[in-house]
Amino acid sequence: MAILQIKNLHVSVETDQGTKEILKGVDLTIRSGEIHAVMGPNGSGKSTLAYSIAGHPKYQVTQGEILLDGENVLEMSVDERARAGLFLAMQYPVEIPGVSVSNFLRTAKTAITGEAPALRTWIKEVRESMDNLKMDATFSERNVNEGFSGGEKKRHEILQMELLKPRFAVLDETDSGLDVDALKIVAEGVNRAHAANDLGVLLITHYTRILKYIKPDFVHVFVDGKVAEEGGAELADRLEAEGYDRYVKA
Repeated sequence: MAILQIKNLHVSVETDQGTKEILKGVDLTIRSGEIHAVMGPNGSGKSTLAYSIAGHPKYQVTQGEILLDGENVLEMSVDERARAGLFLAMQYPVEIPGVSVSNFLRTAKTAITGEAPALRTWIKEVRESMDNLKMDATFSERNVNEGFSGGEKKRHEILQMELLKPRFAVLDETDSGLDVDALKIVAEGVNRAHAANDLGVLLITHYTRILKYIKPDFVHVFVDGKVAEEGGAELADRLEAEGYDRYVKA
């Protein structure tokens, strides 16, 4: 069983007003097969946690640890983290003009596994995943995220996750900008990857609507860069009814 441990994590960013601490001592442990939902108001540090795990250079870890099976993630480059089994689905995926989806996916798979996948098997696997995500076959020849709708970008993120088979996936507001149909399709993709690969999931969201399709084992409430409360799926239901006022006022 793989384990991702976040211990006393403090993270700062540089702003026009100087250095600002965003995360102020976060502790979180995720094991293979577990689904953790991170919820909280805007500016509470949820996305900062996601990008710190992935290794975004904007976010400076000033204290604490991130360990993957006991290995120090903070000493790894971004690509080393990906090869170790960490995956980030971004809230705002970037465009890559001139690079087709098919070339991007196969190049990424080759980088992860160390060898190019057998072409016939790979094409079959890609087509099956695209069919499951209700993506048109011509999608693979388009440039990565160029001119994609919000729903297409999110489906492409989940397509990557299904094909690359990471050990842990951090999903940063994957539900934002999705209509009801797209939300259900994306959620089904997450559930497939979770079931097929014993995937550990860290799901960052403002709302409970995606949790109707992806059932969390644990819910963590972020407020002002810290975990204010933890619980099971019932905590998300309470947040839906009560909001975050009680935490913000406290």
